[in-house]
Amino acid sequence: MLTELSISNLGVIPRTTVELSPGLTVLTGETGAGKTMVVTGLRLLTGGRADASRVRTGAEQAVVEGAFSLTGLSEEAATEIHALAAEAGAEPDENGEYVVSRSVKSTGRSRAHLGGRSVPAATLASLAGHLITIHGQNDQIRLMSPDQQLAALDRYDPRIGESLVAYRDVWTQWRAATRLLREKTEKRRELAQEVDRLRFALQEIDAVAPAAGEDDELVSSINLLQDVDALREAADSALVAIDGAPAEFAESAGNEAASDLVGKAAASLTGASDASLQQLGAQLESVASVLSDVSAELGSFLAGLPSDPSELERSLQRQQELKGLTRKYAPDIAGVLEWRAKAERRLNKIDTPPEAVEELKREVATLEREVKTRARELSSARRRAATELARDVTRELRGLAMPKARLTVHISEQDPGRDGADVVELRLAPNDALEPRPLATSASGGELSRVMLALEVTLSSTDKGATMVFDEVDAGVGGRAAVEIGRRLARLATHNQVIVVTHLPQVAAYADTHLHVAKNVGDVAVTSGVATLTLEERVEELARMLAGMDDSETGRAHAAELRDRARADVSALRQELRA
Repeated sequence: MLTELSISNLGVIPRTTVELSPGLTVLTGETGAGKTMVVTGLRLLTGGRADASRVRTGAEQAVVEGAFSLTGLSEEAATEIHALAAEAGAEPDENGEYVVSRSVKSTGRSRAHLGGRSVPAATLASLAGHLITIHGQNDQIRLMSPDQQLAALDRYDPRIGESLVAYRDVWTQWRAATRLLREKTEKRRELAQEVDRLRFALQEIDAVAPAAGEDDELVSSINLLQDVDALREAADSALVAIDGAPAEFAESAGNEAASDLVGKAAASLTGASDASLQQLGAQLESVASVLSDVSAELGSFLAGLPSDPSELERSLQRQQELKGLTRKYAPDIAGVLEWRAKAERRLNKIDTPPEAVEELKREVATLEREVKTRARELSSARRRAATELARDVTRELRGLAMPKARLTVHISEQDPGRDGADVVELRLAPNDALEPRPLATSASGGELSRVMLALEVTLSSTDKGATMVFDEVDAGVGGRAAVEIGRRLARLATHNQVIVVTHLPQVAAYADTHLHVAKNVGDVAVTSGVATLTLEERVEELARMLAGMDDSETGRAHAAELRDRARADVSALRQELRA
């Protein structure tokens, strides 16, 4: 449920905030007052397209913010919303509500936020699918498309959804197998050439047999081999200085070893009676220990130096072999190995022996039979639901001042597609004597509005906690039909939040909450704001809507009577539904 809506600098609305309640909320006001901007703001919150032309003249950006409560929603819907929010890193506020905002700059850039986190507009659209539905006159046009009519039928019966999921699973497998078979049979020459190229490449890589990280190790090894003589000389000189020359060279070396000298100095000082000299002697012993460690490491270093003069040549040759691969397949050996793995997977996929192709043909045939079986099951479920949906919508239409109208749901067959093998078409007949005709060619604007409302009332009969917005869906309707539209919207609002933009006083009279959009035309600018009307103010607004008679006692009396009758009707209706 939408609990609060704030709009800044959107169209003629400089700034307004309204608190929204459960039940039926109507939004009225004179033409051009800004009612459309409220719906535009709601569409922005649901991830709709951002239009810079909607930013108020002179403002840098327009901002719309809404707070959504999950109270009343089904556990399944609430879980889905929490999961979507958590994935985006969003959190509910201290009231347990999710705050959604959308800003549109005058330059055209827009930003969306959910629970304090920046998110793509598509995330808001996904969230809105569980929270709010907006019906406008464009939605009436979309209702005439076969896809929308099919979706309406599938929404009517949850069992269709189960059959549809099972069908799509098999259909996806069948499509993938069919595509693979076509690829293997229609592109044999190209695939054979690709197989040869891949085999040659794999053989070339395997002949070299590179190891991961080998190219980097070779660089280090070659650098070492190229400097091995200088490194050996430096380490050997240091070792002689520390430990002295070997015995066979001791006489020619002449100088005494550093370790021996340090040892003698340490012995001299540690045997002295002065404490400070003893301390210095202890430090020299530490130096002697360090020299011993360095000597051991130098010995290990010298022992580990390569002594084979041909090793450098072998390493350089190996490096050239690896470079031959990195020139052709990837910048480094890690990339070459990754390329090889992909090439092997691709080869295994396309290098299929004849018997495997025959097996694939049998698999495609089996999946095709299963697709047709699943499609028949799905069609049966839809045909059963079509009869019931037609009956329920017809009953609603006859309560909407179309006493003889009859809606039928016609289903024809086509080749299996993602949504099955059914083409659904809603048809309308003015009476039982006439043949039903497609909505697109038979329904007037007012009739189409009533069909859409009848559908929504029927489809939403089991919904709870949802927010539904109707933007002037009562256009072209009046008289008794308008009263019936008001009654059905009130009934729909028993377990849901319904927000209606209307010009009809008969509809507005049924509201639990009445919002009024007022326009102020100044010398420099036009501004609008949204206010919640009191019971007395509602009477004045209804009188204005009836015939511009808000300054007439007769008009106000008529409006008060309309309001009181509607309130009594709503009370009786909801008591009946809750019983």
